[in-house]
Amino acid sequence: MTTTVDDVCDKQRQEFVLQAPIVPSSATSSSTTSTGTSNGIQSGTTTNTTMSVALVNNTSSSNVYAYITGLASDNNSAVFLLESDGETVYYPTSPSSTGTALSADCAIALGAPGSTTTVTIPRTAGGRIWFAVDATLTFLLNPGPALVEPSVTNESDPNYDIYWDFCEFTFNTAELYINISYVDFVSLPIGLQLENTSGTITTVEGLPATGLDTVCDGLRAQTATDGAGWSDLIIQNSSGANLRALSPNSGITMNSSLFSDYFDSYVQQVWAKYGGGTGLVIDTQASWGSTNGTVSDNILSFGSSVGSFSVPSSADIFSCSSGPFATSTDEMGAIGARLAAAFNRSTLLLDSDQPGDALVAEYYTNPITNHYARLMHATYLDGKGYAFPYDDVAPTGGADQSGSLFDPNPKLLTVTVGGPSATTTAVKLRDMAIRGGQRPGGRRQANHQRIRRDLAWDSAEDEKQMLALAHDRVGEEQDYNSAEADLEKGLGRSQQELSANGGLESKSKEIGALASRPPLVSRPLASLVPSRWADKASSLLARLEASPVYAKARPMIELVIRMFSVFASMSVRALVSRITMALFLVLFYFVMPLISRGSGGLPAPIGLRPGAIDVGMADAVNVTSMLANETYSQ
Repeated sequence: MTTTVDDVCDKQRQEFVLQAPIVPSSATSSSTTSTGTSNGIQSGTTTNTTMSVALVNNTSSSNVYAYITGLASDNNSAVFLLESDGETVYYPTSPSSTGTALSADCAIALGAPGSTTTVTIPRTAGGRIWFAVDATLTFLLNPGPALVEPSVTNESDPNYDIYWDFCEFTFNTAELYINISYVDFVSLPIGLQLENTSGTITTVEGLPATGLDTVCDGLRAQTATDGAGWSDLIIQNSSGANLRALSPNSGITMNSSLFSDYFDSYVQQVWAKYGGGTGLVIDTQASWGSTNGTVSDNILSFGSSVGSFSVPSSADIFSCSSGPFATSTDEMGAIGARLAAAFNRSTLLLDSDQPGDALVAEYYTNPITNHYARLMHATYLDGKGYAFPYDDVAPTGGADQSGSLFDPNPKLLTVTVGGPSATTTAVKLRDMAIRGGQRPGGRRQANHQRIRRDLAWDSAEDEKQMLALAHDRVGEEQDYNSAEADLEKGLGRSQQELSANGGLESKSKEIGALASRPPLVSRPLASLVPSRWADKASSLLARLEASPVYAKARPMIELVIRMFSVFASMSVRALVSRITMALFLVLFYFVMPLISRGSGGLPAPIGLRPGAIDVGMADAVNVTSMLANETYSQ
C-alpha cells in the first residue's frame, strides 16, 4: 500500500505516530492549508536548505525542554529528530521491537527564564516543535522506523502527567508554514514571530501566561450554564492544578458518551431550513466554484455529480473527519471543510452562503456551538489559533482565525513558550555591536516609552503595534530615541514629521498608517472594549441602538462619549494639570470668599464694604481720581 506525506501526516494527527511515506511526495507537495487551498506562494521561489529557529523560554521554570521532529524532505522523507545540541539531525534506524528507546539525546534545554536558544532545522514535512516544562518527554520507536509521539488521550502514556504542548510547521522548497495548534488540547502558551529576508515581521501572539486557567474557568462556567459537560474536558494533576484542557474531539475519544446528542437539535434546525425551500450555497473557494445543496429525504445533496451528506452526529461535527465528513473526492472534501467549520461556529442558521460574508463577531453566537473553540479564540491575545481542524476556513478576503504564518523567504522563526515577553525582548545578532542598551545573556532592558495616546489612536492594540515598530528600530543607524518624542503630539505624528524630513522612511510609513486610522471618537463603541468582550458588546449595542429611547438621547450620548474620549486620551501629566487648575479655580473664587464672610475676622473684599467704590466700569484714570477724593474727604 502506497502512502504520501499527507497520508502519514493525517495518521500522525490521529494516532500520534510518525513514519516515512511508502512513496515520498516531492518536497513542495505539502504546502496547502487544511481546507485544500494554497497559501498563494508563487512558483520559482526556492528556500534555503536549512533555517534558524529561536526558542524563547518565557515560563517561570529553568527546566524547559524543546524537541523538534518531522520528515526530512531532502532525505527521502525519513523520520528525524534534532539532537540536544540543536544542530545535529538524528535519523533513527528501524528497531526490532515496538517501544524501543531513542539512541540519541534529543532534549534541547532552553535555559533560564527569559533566555533564547537558537537551533537549525532542515527542510521538513509534518514538523512539530514540542515543549515540556519541569520534565523531559519520552519518544519511542516502532519498526519502520515509526516515531511514537506523546498522547493526551492515553492515560498510560509516560508523558500523560507532564505539562507539554507543540506547534506544527512545514518547511519546503516553496515556503515556511507554521501555526499554533490547539485542535487536540491546550496546555502551554505558545507564540510565533516570523522575519523574512526583507525584514518584514509577522506574528501570532498566542495565549497569555494564564491562558490555560482562563479556558478552564470558561469551561466550568459553560457547564454551569448548559450542563453539557464542558468541565469534563479539564485534566488536572495530582495537586489539583490545571494540567490541560482537551478539545471536544479528544474528550469524546476518552469518554464516548460525552456530548453524545449535543448538536442534535441544532442539526435538526439546519436540516429543516434547507429542506424548506432555502438552498445552501457552499463556496469551495477553488476551481469548483460555488455549489448548491438542499435537504431531501434527510440527506443534504449537492447533486448526483458532486455528492451528499447524511445527518452528522455531534462526534462527527467535533472531529470534522468521521461520518459524512469522511469524503472520498477533493470537491466533497472542500465542501465538507466549509460545512464542518459552519457547524462548529454555528453559522448555518445565520447565512445560507458559506463561508459567505459571516463576521467573526457572529461566530459561536448560538447557545449550541463549539464552546471550547469559542473560549480559545476569546483567550488568544490576538484571537488567532487553530481550535478545531478546519479553523482556517474564512470568507474570501476575510479575517484569518487559524494563527498561521507563512513566507517564501523566511529568515528567522521565533517560537516563545510561556506567554509573550513582558520585560525583555530578543536581540538580533546585528544589534550586538551597536549601541542599544545591551545586557548580558543576549537580552535588552525593556524600553519603557511614556507616550500619549491622542485621539488619532483607536485602541490599545494599535499602541502595541506602534511601540513594537518603534522598538524594532533600536540599534539601527537612524535609531529613533523615545526621549525625543513630543508627548503632546503622540508617537505617530512625530514619526510622520521624521519621515517628511527623510528619516526612518519605511518604518514611519507603517506607523503613519496606524496613526491615520479613524479617530477614537468615530470608531464603533465595540472597539473600545477588550477583544474578548467584543461579541457581547456588539450584540448589546445593536439592541440598544434599535430602541426609541436611544434615538431621542443619541445627541447627549455622543456628547458624553466625546468628553470621555478626550479625558481617556490625555497623558497623566496633562490630566493632573487640568484637574489641579480646576481645583484652584474653585478654591480661590468660590470657597475663600465664603470662608471670609463666615469667619467675620477677615476684611471683606473692597467691593463688598459699605461705601466702597464701584469700580466695575471705571477706567484707570477715573479710579485714581475717585480714590484721591475719598482720601481728601476723610
